[in-house]
Amino acid sequence: MKLIGFFNRDGGTFRTTDMEAYENRAEAVFREAGHDFNAIVFSGREIVPAMERAARRDDIDGIVAGGGDGTISAAASIAWKNGIALGVVPAGTMNLFARSLRVPLDIWMALETLAFGEVDHVDIASANGRPFIHQFSAGLHARMVRYRNSYTYRSRFGKIGASARAALGVVFNPPEFEVEFAAGGVYERRRVSAVSISNNPFGQNALLYADCLTSGELGFYTAKPLKPIGVARLAVDLLRGKVRENADVMVMHPAEVHLHFPKLPSKANCVMDGELRPLERDVTLKLHPGELKVLVRQGLAAQVDEAERREIAP
Repeated sequence: MKLIGFFNRDGGTFRTTDMEAYENRAEAVFREAGHDFNAIVFSGREIVPAMERAARRDDIDGIVAGGGDGTISAAASIAWKNGIALGVVPAGTMNLFARSLRVPLDIWMALETLAFGEVDHVDIASANGRPFIHQFSAGLHARMVRYRNSYTYRSRFGKIGASARAALGVVFNPPEFEVEFAAGGVYERRRVSAVSISNNPFGQNALLYADCLTSGELGFYTAKPLKPIGVARLAVDLLRGKVRENADVMVMHPAEVHLHFPKLPSKANCVMDGELRPLERDVTLKLHPGELKVLVRQGLAAQVDEAERREIAP
């Protein structure tokens, strides 16, 4: 394949990496695997426009993106829109999409996995046409991200500390709002503290990422209006990977969700793949099954397919 690597030197792990050495190693590994590969290091501000320019070319088969979840989300959107493959090097704080794809979290090992891997097709989701690979949410999560963004941090551990501080703030000041939704033939209007839609249902893990990206379903979650003690219980269940067992959470697995916020404040926010954005009054969320091409470990696609067949076998 003809591939170009884009590495965000401002991404968490890359900030303490010799990027010249990493760039040289990436080129050596991919060329050894038989690819036509060039790697380029960019700043966080430069990397998305550079990927967009490359994706419009007609002589490349894919891009390999290295950085945090924001960089990877942007890269996935670009790859999906242009019909090219995406390789993910996890250099951020959470690396949620890489975890779903089972890419090694060590940035050096990830190169070997991707270079000697294979192309698979996974699901991607969209909110009013804007793609996302992990999650769209409003309420608790959006408030926490807004709080976190108001703090100053300069490292991966600083971000984790800011997130913990923001989460504590949300515990003592949970939001409550009205939402109307249509999903899976169900229409309801209810008061909630949180709404979340994920690209494939969350697995049973504390970080809330999908164990499988080929189910053809969204994960749709709402939380009843919560007092501080209820938010604390929900946080504990999240850490235990038991959010489905929380009595205040409703879970559905539709392929499409329509949301309407009848009393939307002018400065209301949502979060898409970790990025805080203005919340629109009406949001249509759709799953696009198998439309994103990704590089995965050799044999992984067959292994996951076999596991899924065993799960549904009578």
